[in-house]
Amino acid sequence: MKVGILTDSTCDIPNYLVEQYELEVVPSVLIIDGKEYADGIGISREEFYERLPSLKTQPTTAAPSIGDFSTRYESLLRRGCDHILSIHAAGALTSILNIARQAASDFQDRVTCVDSTSLSLGLGFQVLAAAEAAEMGLQAALDAIKSTHMRLHVSAALDTLEYLKRSGRVPATIAMLGSLLSIKPLIELTNGEVKAIGAVRTTSQANERMLKFLLEGGELEKLAILHTSAEPRAKEFLNELMQRASQSVPRDILMVNVTTVIGTHVGPNGLGFAAVRK
Repeated sequence: MKVGILTDSTCDIPNYLVEQYELEVVPSVLIIDGKEYADGIGISREEFYERLPSLKTQPTTAAPSIGDFSTRYESLLRRGCDHILSIHAAGALTSILNIARQAASDFQDRVTCVDSTSLSLGLGFQVLAAAEAAEMGLQAALDAIKSTHMRLHVSAALDTLEYLKRSGRVPATIAMLGSLLSIKPLIELTNGEVKAIGAVRTTSQANERMLKFLLEGGELEKLAILHTSAEPRAKEFLNELMQRASQSVPRDILMVNVTTVIGTHVGPNGLGFAAVRK
């Protein structure tokens, strides 16, 4: 059985891996001052984060259409796929999964939609695990997703609460931090729920706490350092990590400037990681 793998652009999988594993990636939509951009087209991540603080109107995001998914499903089936795994951002945080399911309903039993309950490389690592196992069949790919999900840890240190507040998507567990926009909130994404796990006053304190979270859980199989246009901070974090635990981290570590459709809601200068334990 040939299994095709489809996901959405919140996965943050680098282009070279998309090509290597022949993934189909459906772009989400970024809306700035009424103008729509397909994620990754028309405005770079660097340009977006540079403009974001000065925008008078908060950018918004939208899920791909049913037609966007249907077209990609049809393409994969025409290319000889017997079944499609459609793996997406947390259903509790976005409508992408629901729309994918609506599109999949027109393809009888040939499309299986999966809720990653995560974002960015938290989703991306599950997609890549499925792609690596797909040659052994659908069940092997589903088992790989489950295994990766069980060992996944996604955390971030935001530079400010301002963008979450603007977007109207402040989770209840973070709302208790109130209007103290000068703090650096620390959050964790678990099973589709964003949880507050702390708050500090300075970037250096935030980096130290993030290192502690990352080092506490044991040896890593996969790791991505995530940032929102904060590459110097991300590189400093990675250097410190390698000095402290070079033997327990994987050889190939991804460093990703997070997609605009996530950055809209968390703001620039943030730092995070997606890790899969061994």
